[in-house]
Amino acid sequence: MSAIAQMFKKARSVVLRRGVTPEDADDIVQEAFARLTAYTRAHELRSQEAFLVKAAVNISRDQVRRKRKSPFDPAEVDFDLVADSEPRQDEVVRAQERLRRAAAGMERLSPLALRILMAQRVEGLSFPQIARQEGMSVAAVEKQLARAVMFLTKWMDGW
Repeated sequence: MSAIAQMFKKARSVVLRRGVTPEDADDIVQEAFARLTAYTRAHELRSQEAFLVKAAVNISRDQVRRKRKSPFDPAEVDFDLVADSEPRQDEVVRAQERLRRAAAGMERLSPLALRILMAQRVEGLSFPQIARQEGMSVAAVEKQLARAVMFLTKWMDGW
């Protein structure tokens, strides 16, 4: 086994004895090795193994302190549950454009067709109720509504 592998093994076993999970131990030893590498570029060391082990222990202590101070563990939080339920900004802009387009199409309807459409779709009135209100036959109301819906469907096509 190489000297570096032995150093890794010793540092890993030390942090494992301190109660660190095996997955976290690997990350800690890797971080400690990165610190060792950065430190040795500018400084001379008597024992790289001692530095690596001490750095790993310090990193594990820091990790425990952070977990104690933190109100939650980010690894345990399901951020999909915390995600913003509001639509994205581009979706809002697109919806506003669609509304403007629909309003422009509704302005092109005849006043009678618009009243019938609003009575049926917004107010929830039945065809016979609209026919009585407008003084028309039920068939005429159905025809006016069908024409209005067809026009708006074509008007909004592609939006």
